[in-house]
Amino acid sequence: MTAPVLEILGVSKRFGDTLANDDISLSLAKGEIVALLGENGAGKTTLMSILFGHYVPDTGHIRIHGAELPPGKPRAAIGAGVGMVHQHFSLAPNLTVLENVMTGTESLWRLTSGVTAARKKLTGIAERFGLKVDPDARLGDLSVGEQQRVEILKALYNEARILILDEPTAVLTQAEGARLFSTLKEMARQGLSLIFISHKLDEVMAAADRIVVLRGGRRVAERRATETNKAELAELMVGRRVTRPVRAPAMPGAVVMETRGLGVRIGGVDRLTDVGFRLREGEVLGIIGVSGNGQAPLAQLLSGTLSRSSGDILLYGQPVGNLSVDEVVGAGIGRIPEDRNREGAIGEMALWENAVMERLPAYSRRGLVDRKAAIAFTDEIIAGFDVRGGGPTTRTRLLSGGNMQKLILGRNLRRHPRILIAAQPARGLDEGAVAAVHQRILDARRAGTAVLLISEDLDEVIALADRIQAIVGGRLSPPVDAGAADARRLGLMMAGDWSGVAEVSHAL
Repeated sequence: MTAPVLEILGVSKRFGDTLANDDISLSLAKGEIVALLGENGAGKTTLMSILFGHYVPDTGHIRIHGAELPPGKPRAAIGAGVGMVHQHFSLAPNLTVLENVMTGTESLWRLTSGVTAARKKLTGIAERFGLKVDPDARLGDLSVGEQQRVEILKALYNEARILILDEPTAVLTQAEGARLFSTLKEMARQGLSLIFISHKLDEVMAAADRIVVLRGGRRVAERRATETNKAELAELMVGRRVTRPVRAPAMPGAVVMETRGLGVRIGGVDRLTDVGFRLREGEVLGIIGVSGNGQAPLAQLLSGTLSRSSGDILLYGQPVGNLSVDEVVGAGIGRIPEDRNREGAIGEMALWENAVMERLPAYSRRGLVDRKAAIAFTDEIIAGFDVRGGGPTTRTRLLSGGNMQKLILGRNLRRHPRILIAAQPARGLDEGAVAAVHQRILDARRAGTAVLLISEDLDEVIALADRIQAIVGGRLSPPVDAGAADARRLGLMMAGDWSGVAEVSHAL
């Protein structure tokens, strides 16, 4: 057999009381694609961060082409041919593509910059792997998918022969994800070796040659992709059989939120136009659409972080002005923001601080925070929503993305909101966590909470929503009954084909 290009041997890593990696070993062959599969917080990113030199392992070592890799030295990893594409891109939005790619590749003592040679090299790499991008484009003007291409190009520019991708489709549309994996397979055909971190079973089955499963920081299984299935992988990942909850019939109550002719204009551009919907007690209204069609402004507006330009909002039957976050929370509205890192939590704060920061008056006495009560509330969230990775005093940035999402969900649902604005609530979650989040949303619906579910995941909306509206170019379609809407019909609605929808909506 050909010698492996990469060997990870007996690697362990502990953060305080948390054992993130426990005696993990794996190998990678030339031209092979290995998927590192596991729940949120299973230790996947920690292991790859050790490989790239961001962390030093407590025990174990790494070999590349048979040579020992010095621990804790990203420069040494890059020099050995390892490149890493992070889930949250490490690029400068104010620089061009070429400038981002060249950053850190030239000596400070060099009198002239080799821009011409760098442009030629970058263009050659882009053509070789089908990663088309304008070298002179400002990064901040590119789509998320294009920015990810730049991250990959930067790694390849640095002569990467082993490429690590951390949750590569977490912020991509379905079409962008398909294009990415087509590119990765071409890279493997040309001799590159790839590891991608994921918890999405469909993409793991479609793209990987071999799948290594982590659970609780330990390697628990390895399978050839051709010799397993999604059901087995899901069970290996979470340690039990996973089933998605089923929505039961409901009898919605009174209208608790209504919008009429809602408009939002930002920087002279209309982001929302004539948006109207009605949300009732005990129902889930799904808003489905392709990314960038106005979902984010709608969620921000209803959550109190953006002002409307026109139209009316009625809350519990009464017209209201532009609400602040405090007024939204005071009105019994829970908020699950689309971007948990920028809008949902402050990473440097402890879990208990993030758990209560939207409701500080309820956890204060004489102007001082009642830390004991706040920690007790956080303990309830940790236990009730299976938040893993630390205790109430742990810094929130140390949690995996999925566990941070469960913290945000818990702090909202624990207070039994009358209305829940849930934007992409299961984005970035593993199969077990998705099932748990969906069950919590359906439980809240059964208890009378009105849920506005804003999602780009068609399967999620079909599974949870009672009625569905599509958002296209900042406009909302009429609603359709979820029971009469299949994936094909909703796909047409997301593309702007609303023929026949208006007639159905009259009966709702």
